[in-house]
Amino acid sequence: MSQASINQICIIGVGLIGGSLARALRQAGFCQEIIGGGRSSDNLKQAVALGVVDRFQTDLAKAVADADMVVLAVPVGAIKPVLSAIKDKMKPNVILTDVGSTKASVIADVKAILGHVPSGFVPGHPIAGTEKSGVAAAIADLYKDRRVILTPLSETDRNSTDLVRAMWECTGAEVSEMSAEHHDEVLAATSHLPHLLAFSLVDTLAQMDEQTEIFKFAAGGFRDFTRIASSDPVMWHDICLANHDAIMKILDRFTTDLDELKSALNNSDSSKILEIFKRARAARDRYTQSEQ
Repeated sequence: MSQASINQICIIGVGLIGGSLARALRQAGFCQEIIGGGRSSDNLKQAVALGVVDRFQTDLAKAVADADMVVLAVPVGAIKPVLSAIKDKMKPNVILTDVGSTKASVIADVKAILGHVPSGFVPGHPIAGTEKSGVAAAIADLYKDRRVILTPLSETDRNSTDLVRAMWECTGAEVSEMSAEHHDEVLAATSHLPHLLAFSLVDTLAQMDEQTEIFKFAAGGFRDFTRIASSDPVMWHDICLANHDAIMKILDRFTTDLDELKSALNNSDSSKILEIFKRARAARDRYTQSEQ
């Protein structure tokens, strides 16, 4: 199957991520038709009205029936039921991919429901998003100059991987490949832990008696740091459970380092506090410079 032969793509889950992908693919002319699949007819009707998808189906089995490529753009906790609904209705040579923030759990779900890893299965993860959700928030350039990670398996056909890569590259994304295990470790540290900390900090402050005054006088730094606490709680609940082991590993490391800073502060260890702050700033500066 060549890119030119992709007539129909079915995106199950037409929210920010799935909707933005649909907008980008339409803009790039990657396929002839985009079908939206999901449970909410109101959301899908809005997707059609906004020109995000061509038509929709709430019956997922019907949604995927003629699709050359199926994109699972649902929370990782919803992967299993979606696969159960479509497993016997997809075309034999369909390309199946996803956008989940964890990869080992998605692969395990595919094996559990389908009984094997299809040659057309290409696990994927676009590292992009905003704190907004829903199809109304979808934008065509969400993935421009952002990274997408693919974690193909030994069973995955190379042509299928190349087609999924081509799909993401036409959105303006930079595509990389790595193992599912490595992906989950990296994302636990760079994405999952920051979200967990942001949710936790806001929850702690919200339970304090003087919370109204705390939030009233919060500076820009607080707003920047906690912005991601406005993300979809269900989605992040699913991610934390799905990537439990990798998150616990980095959370233990962070807790140890936080205890070191707490001890330095408790002991008024000026040199230690300054050492940690300077080391962190230098690392952050190297990171931002590498992005330019």
